[in-house]
Amino acid sequence: MVLGLLWAMLTYWTWTQPRATRVRIYQDGKVYAELDLMAANILHVTGPLGDTVVEVAAGKARIAHDPSPRQYCVKAGWLTQAGQSAICLPNRTSIELIGNQPRSYDSLSY
Repeated sequence: MVLGLLWAMLTYWTWTQPRATRVRIYQDGKVYAELDLMAANILHVTGPLGDTVVEVAAGKARIAHDPSPRQYCVKAGWLTQAGQSAICLPNRTSIELIGNQPRSYDSLSY
């Protein structure tokens, strides 16, 4: 019983990610803007193919529109957890959610 409870607590603690507090927007590899996730905002970021529209609302962010042909960054949907990102390679635009705690390492950031 105690072992099961300990296992459940460790699993929850290991797999949960902190909520994000800010979104950092990059254009052509440089920081374009950093916005508070609690303030509703729509930002148009101009890239080589046209405008990428970043939407922020109620503690989450997404790329609402992008002129890239495959729309992978738009299909990523709403991001809520620190460390999540959406990248629009053809338009050289990306967003990354940032929290209060330092970024944990994974296979991509190692």
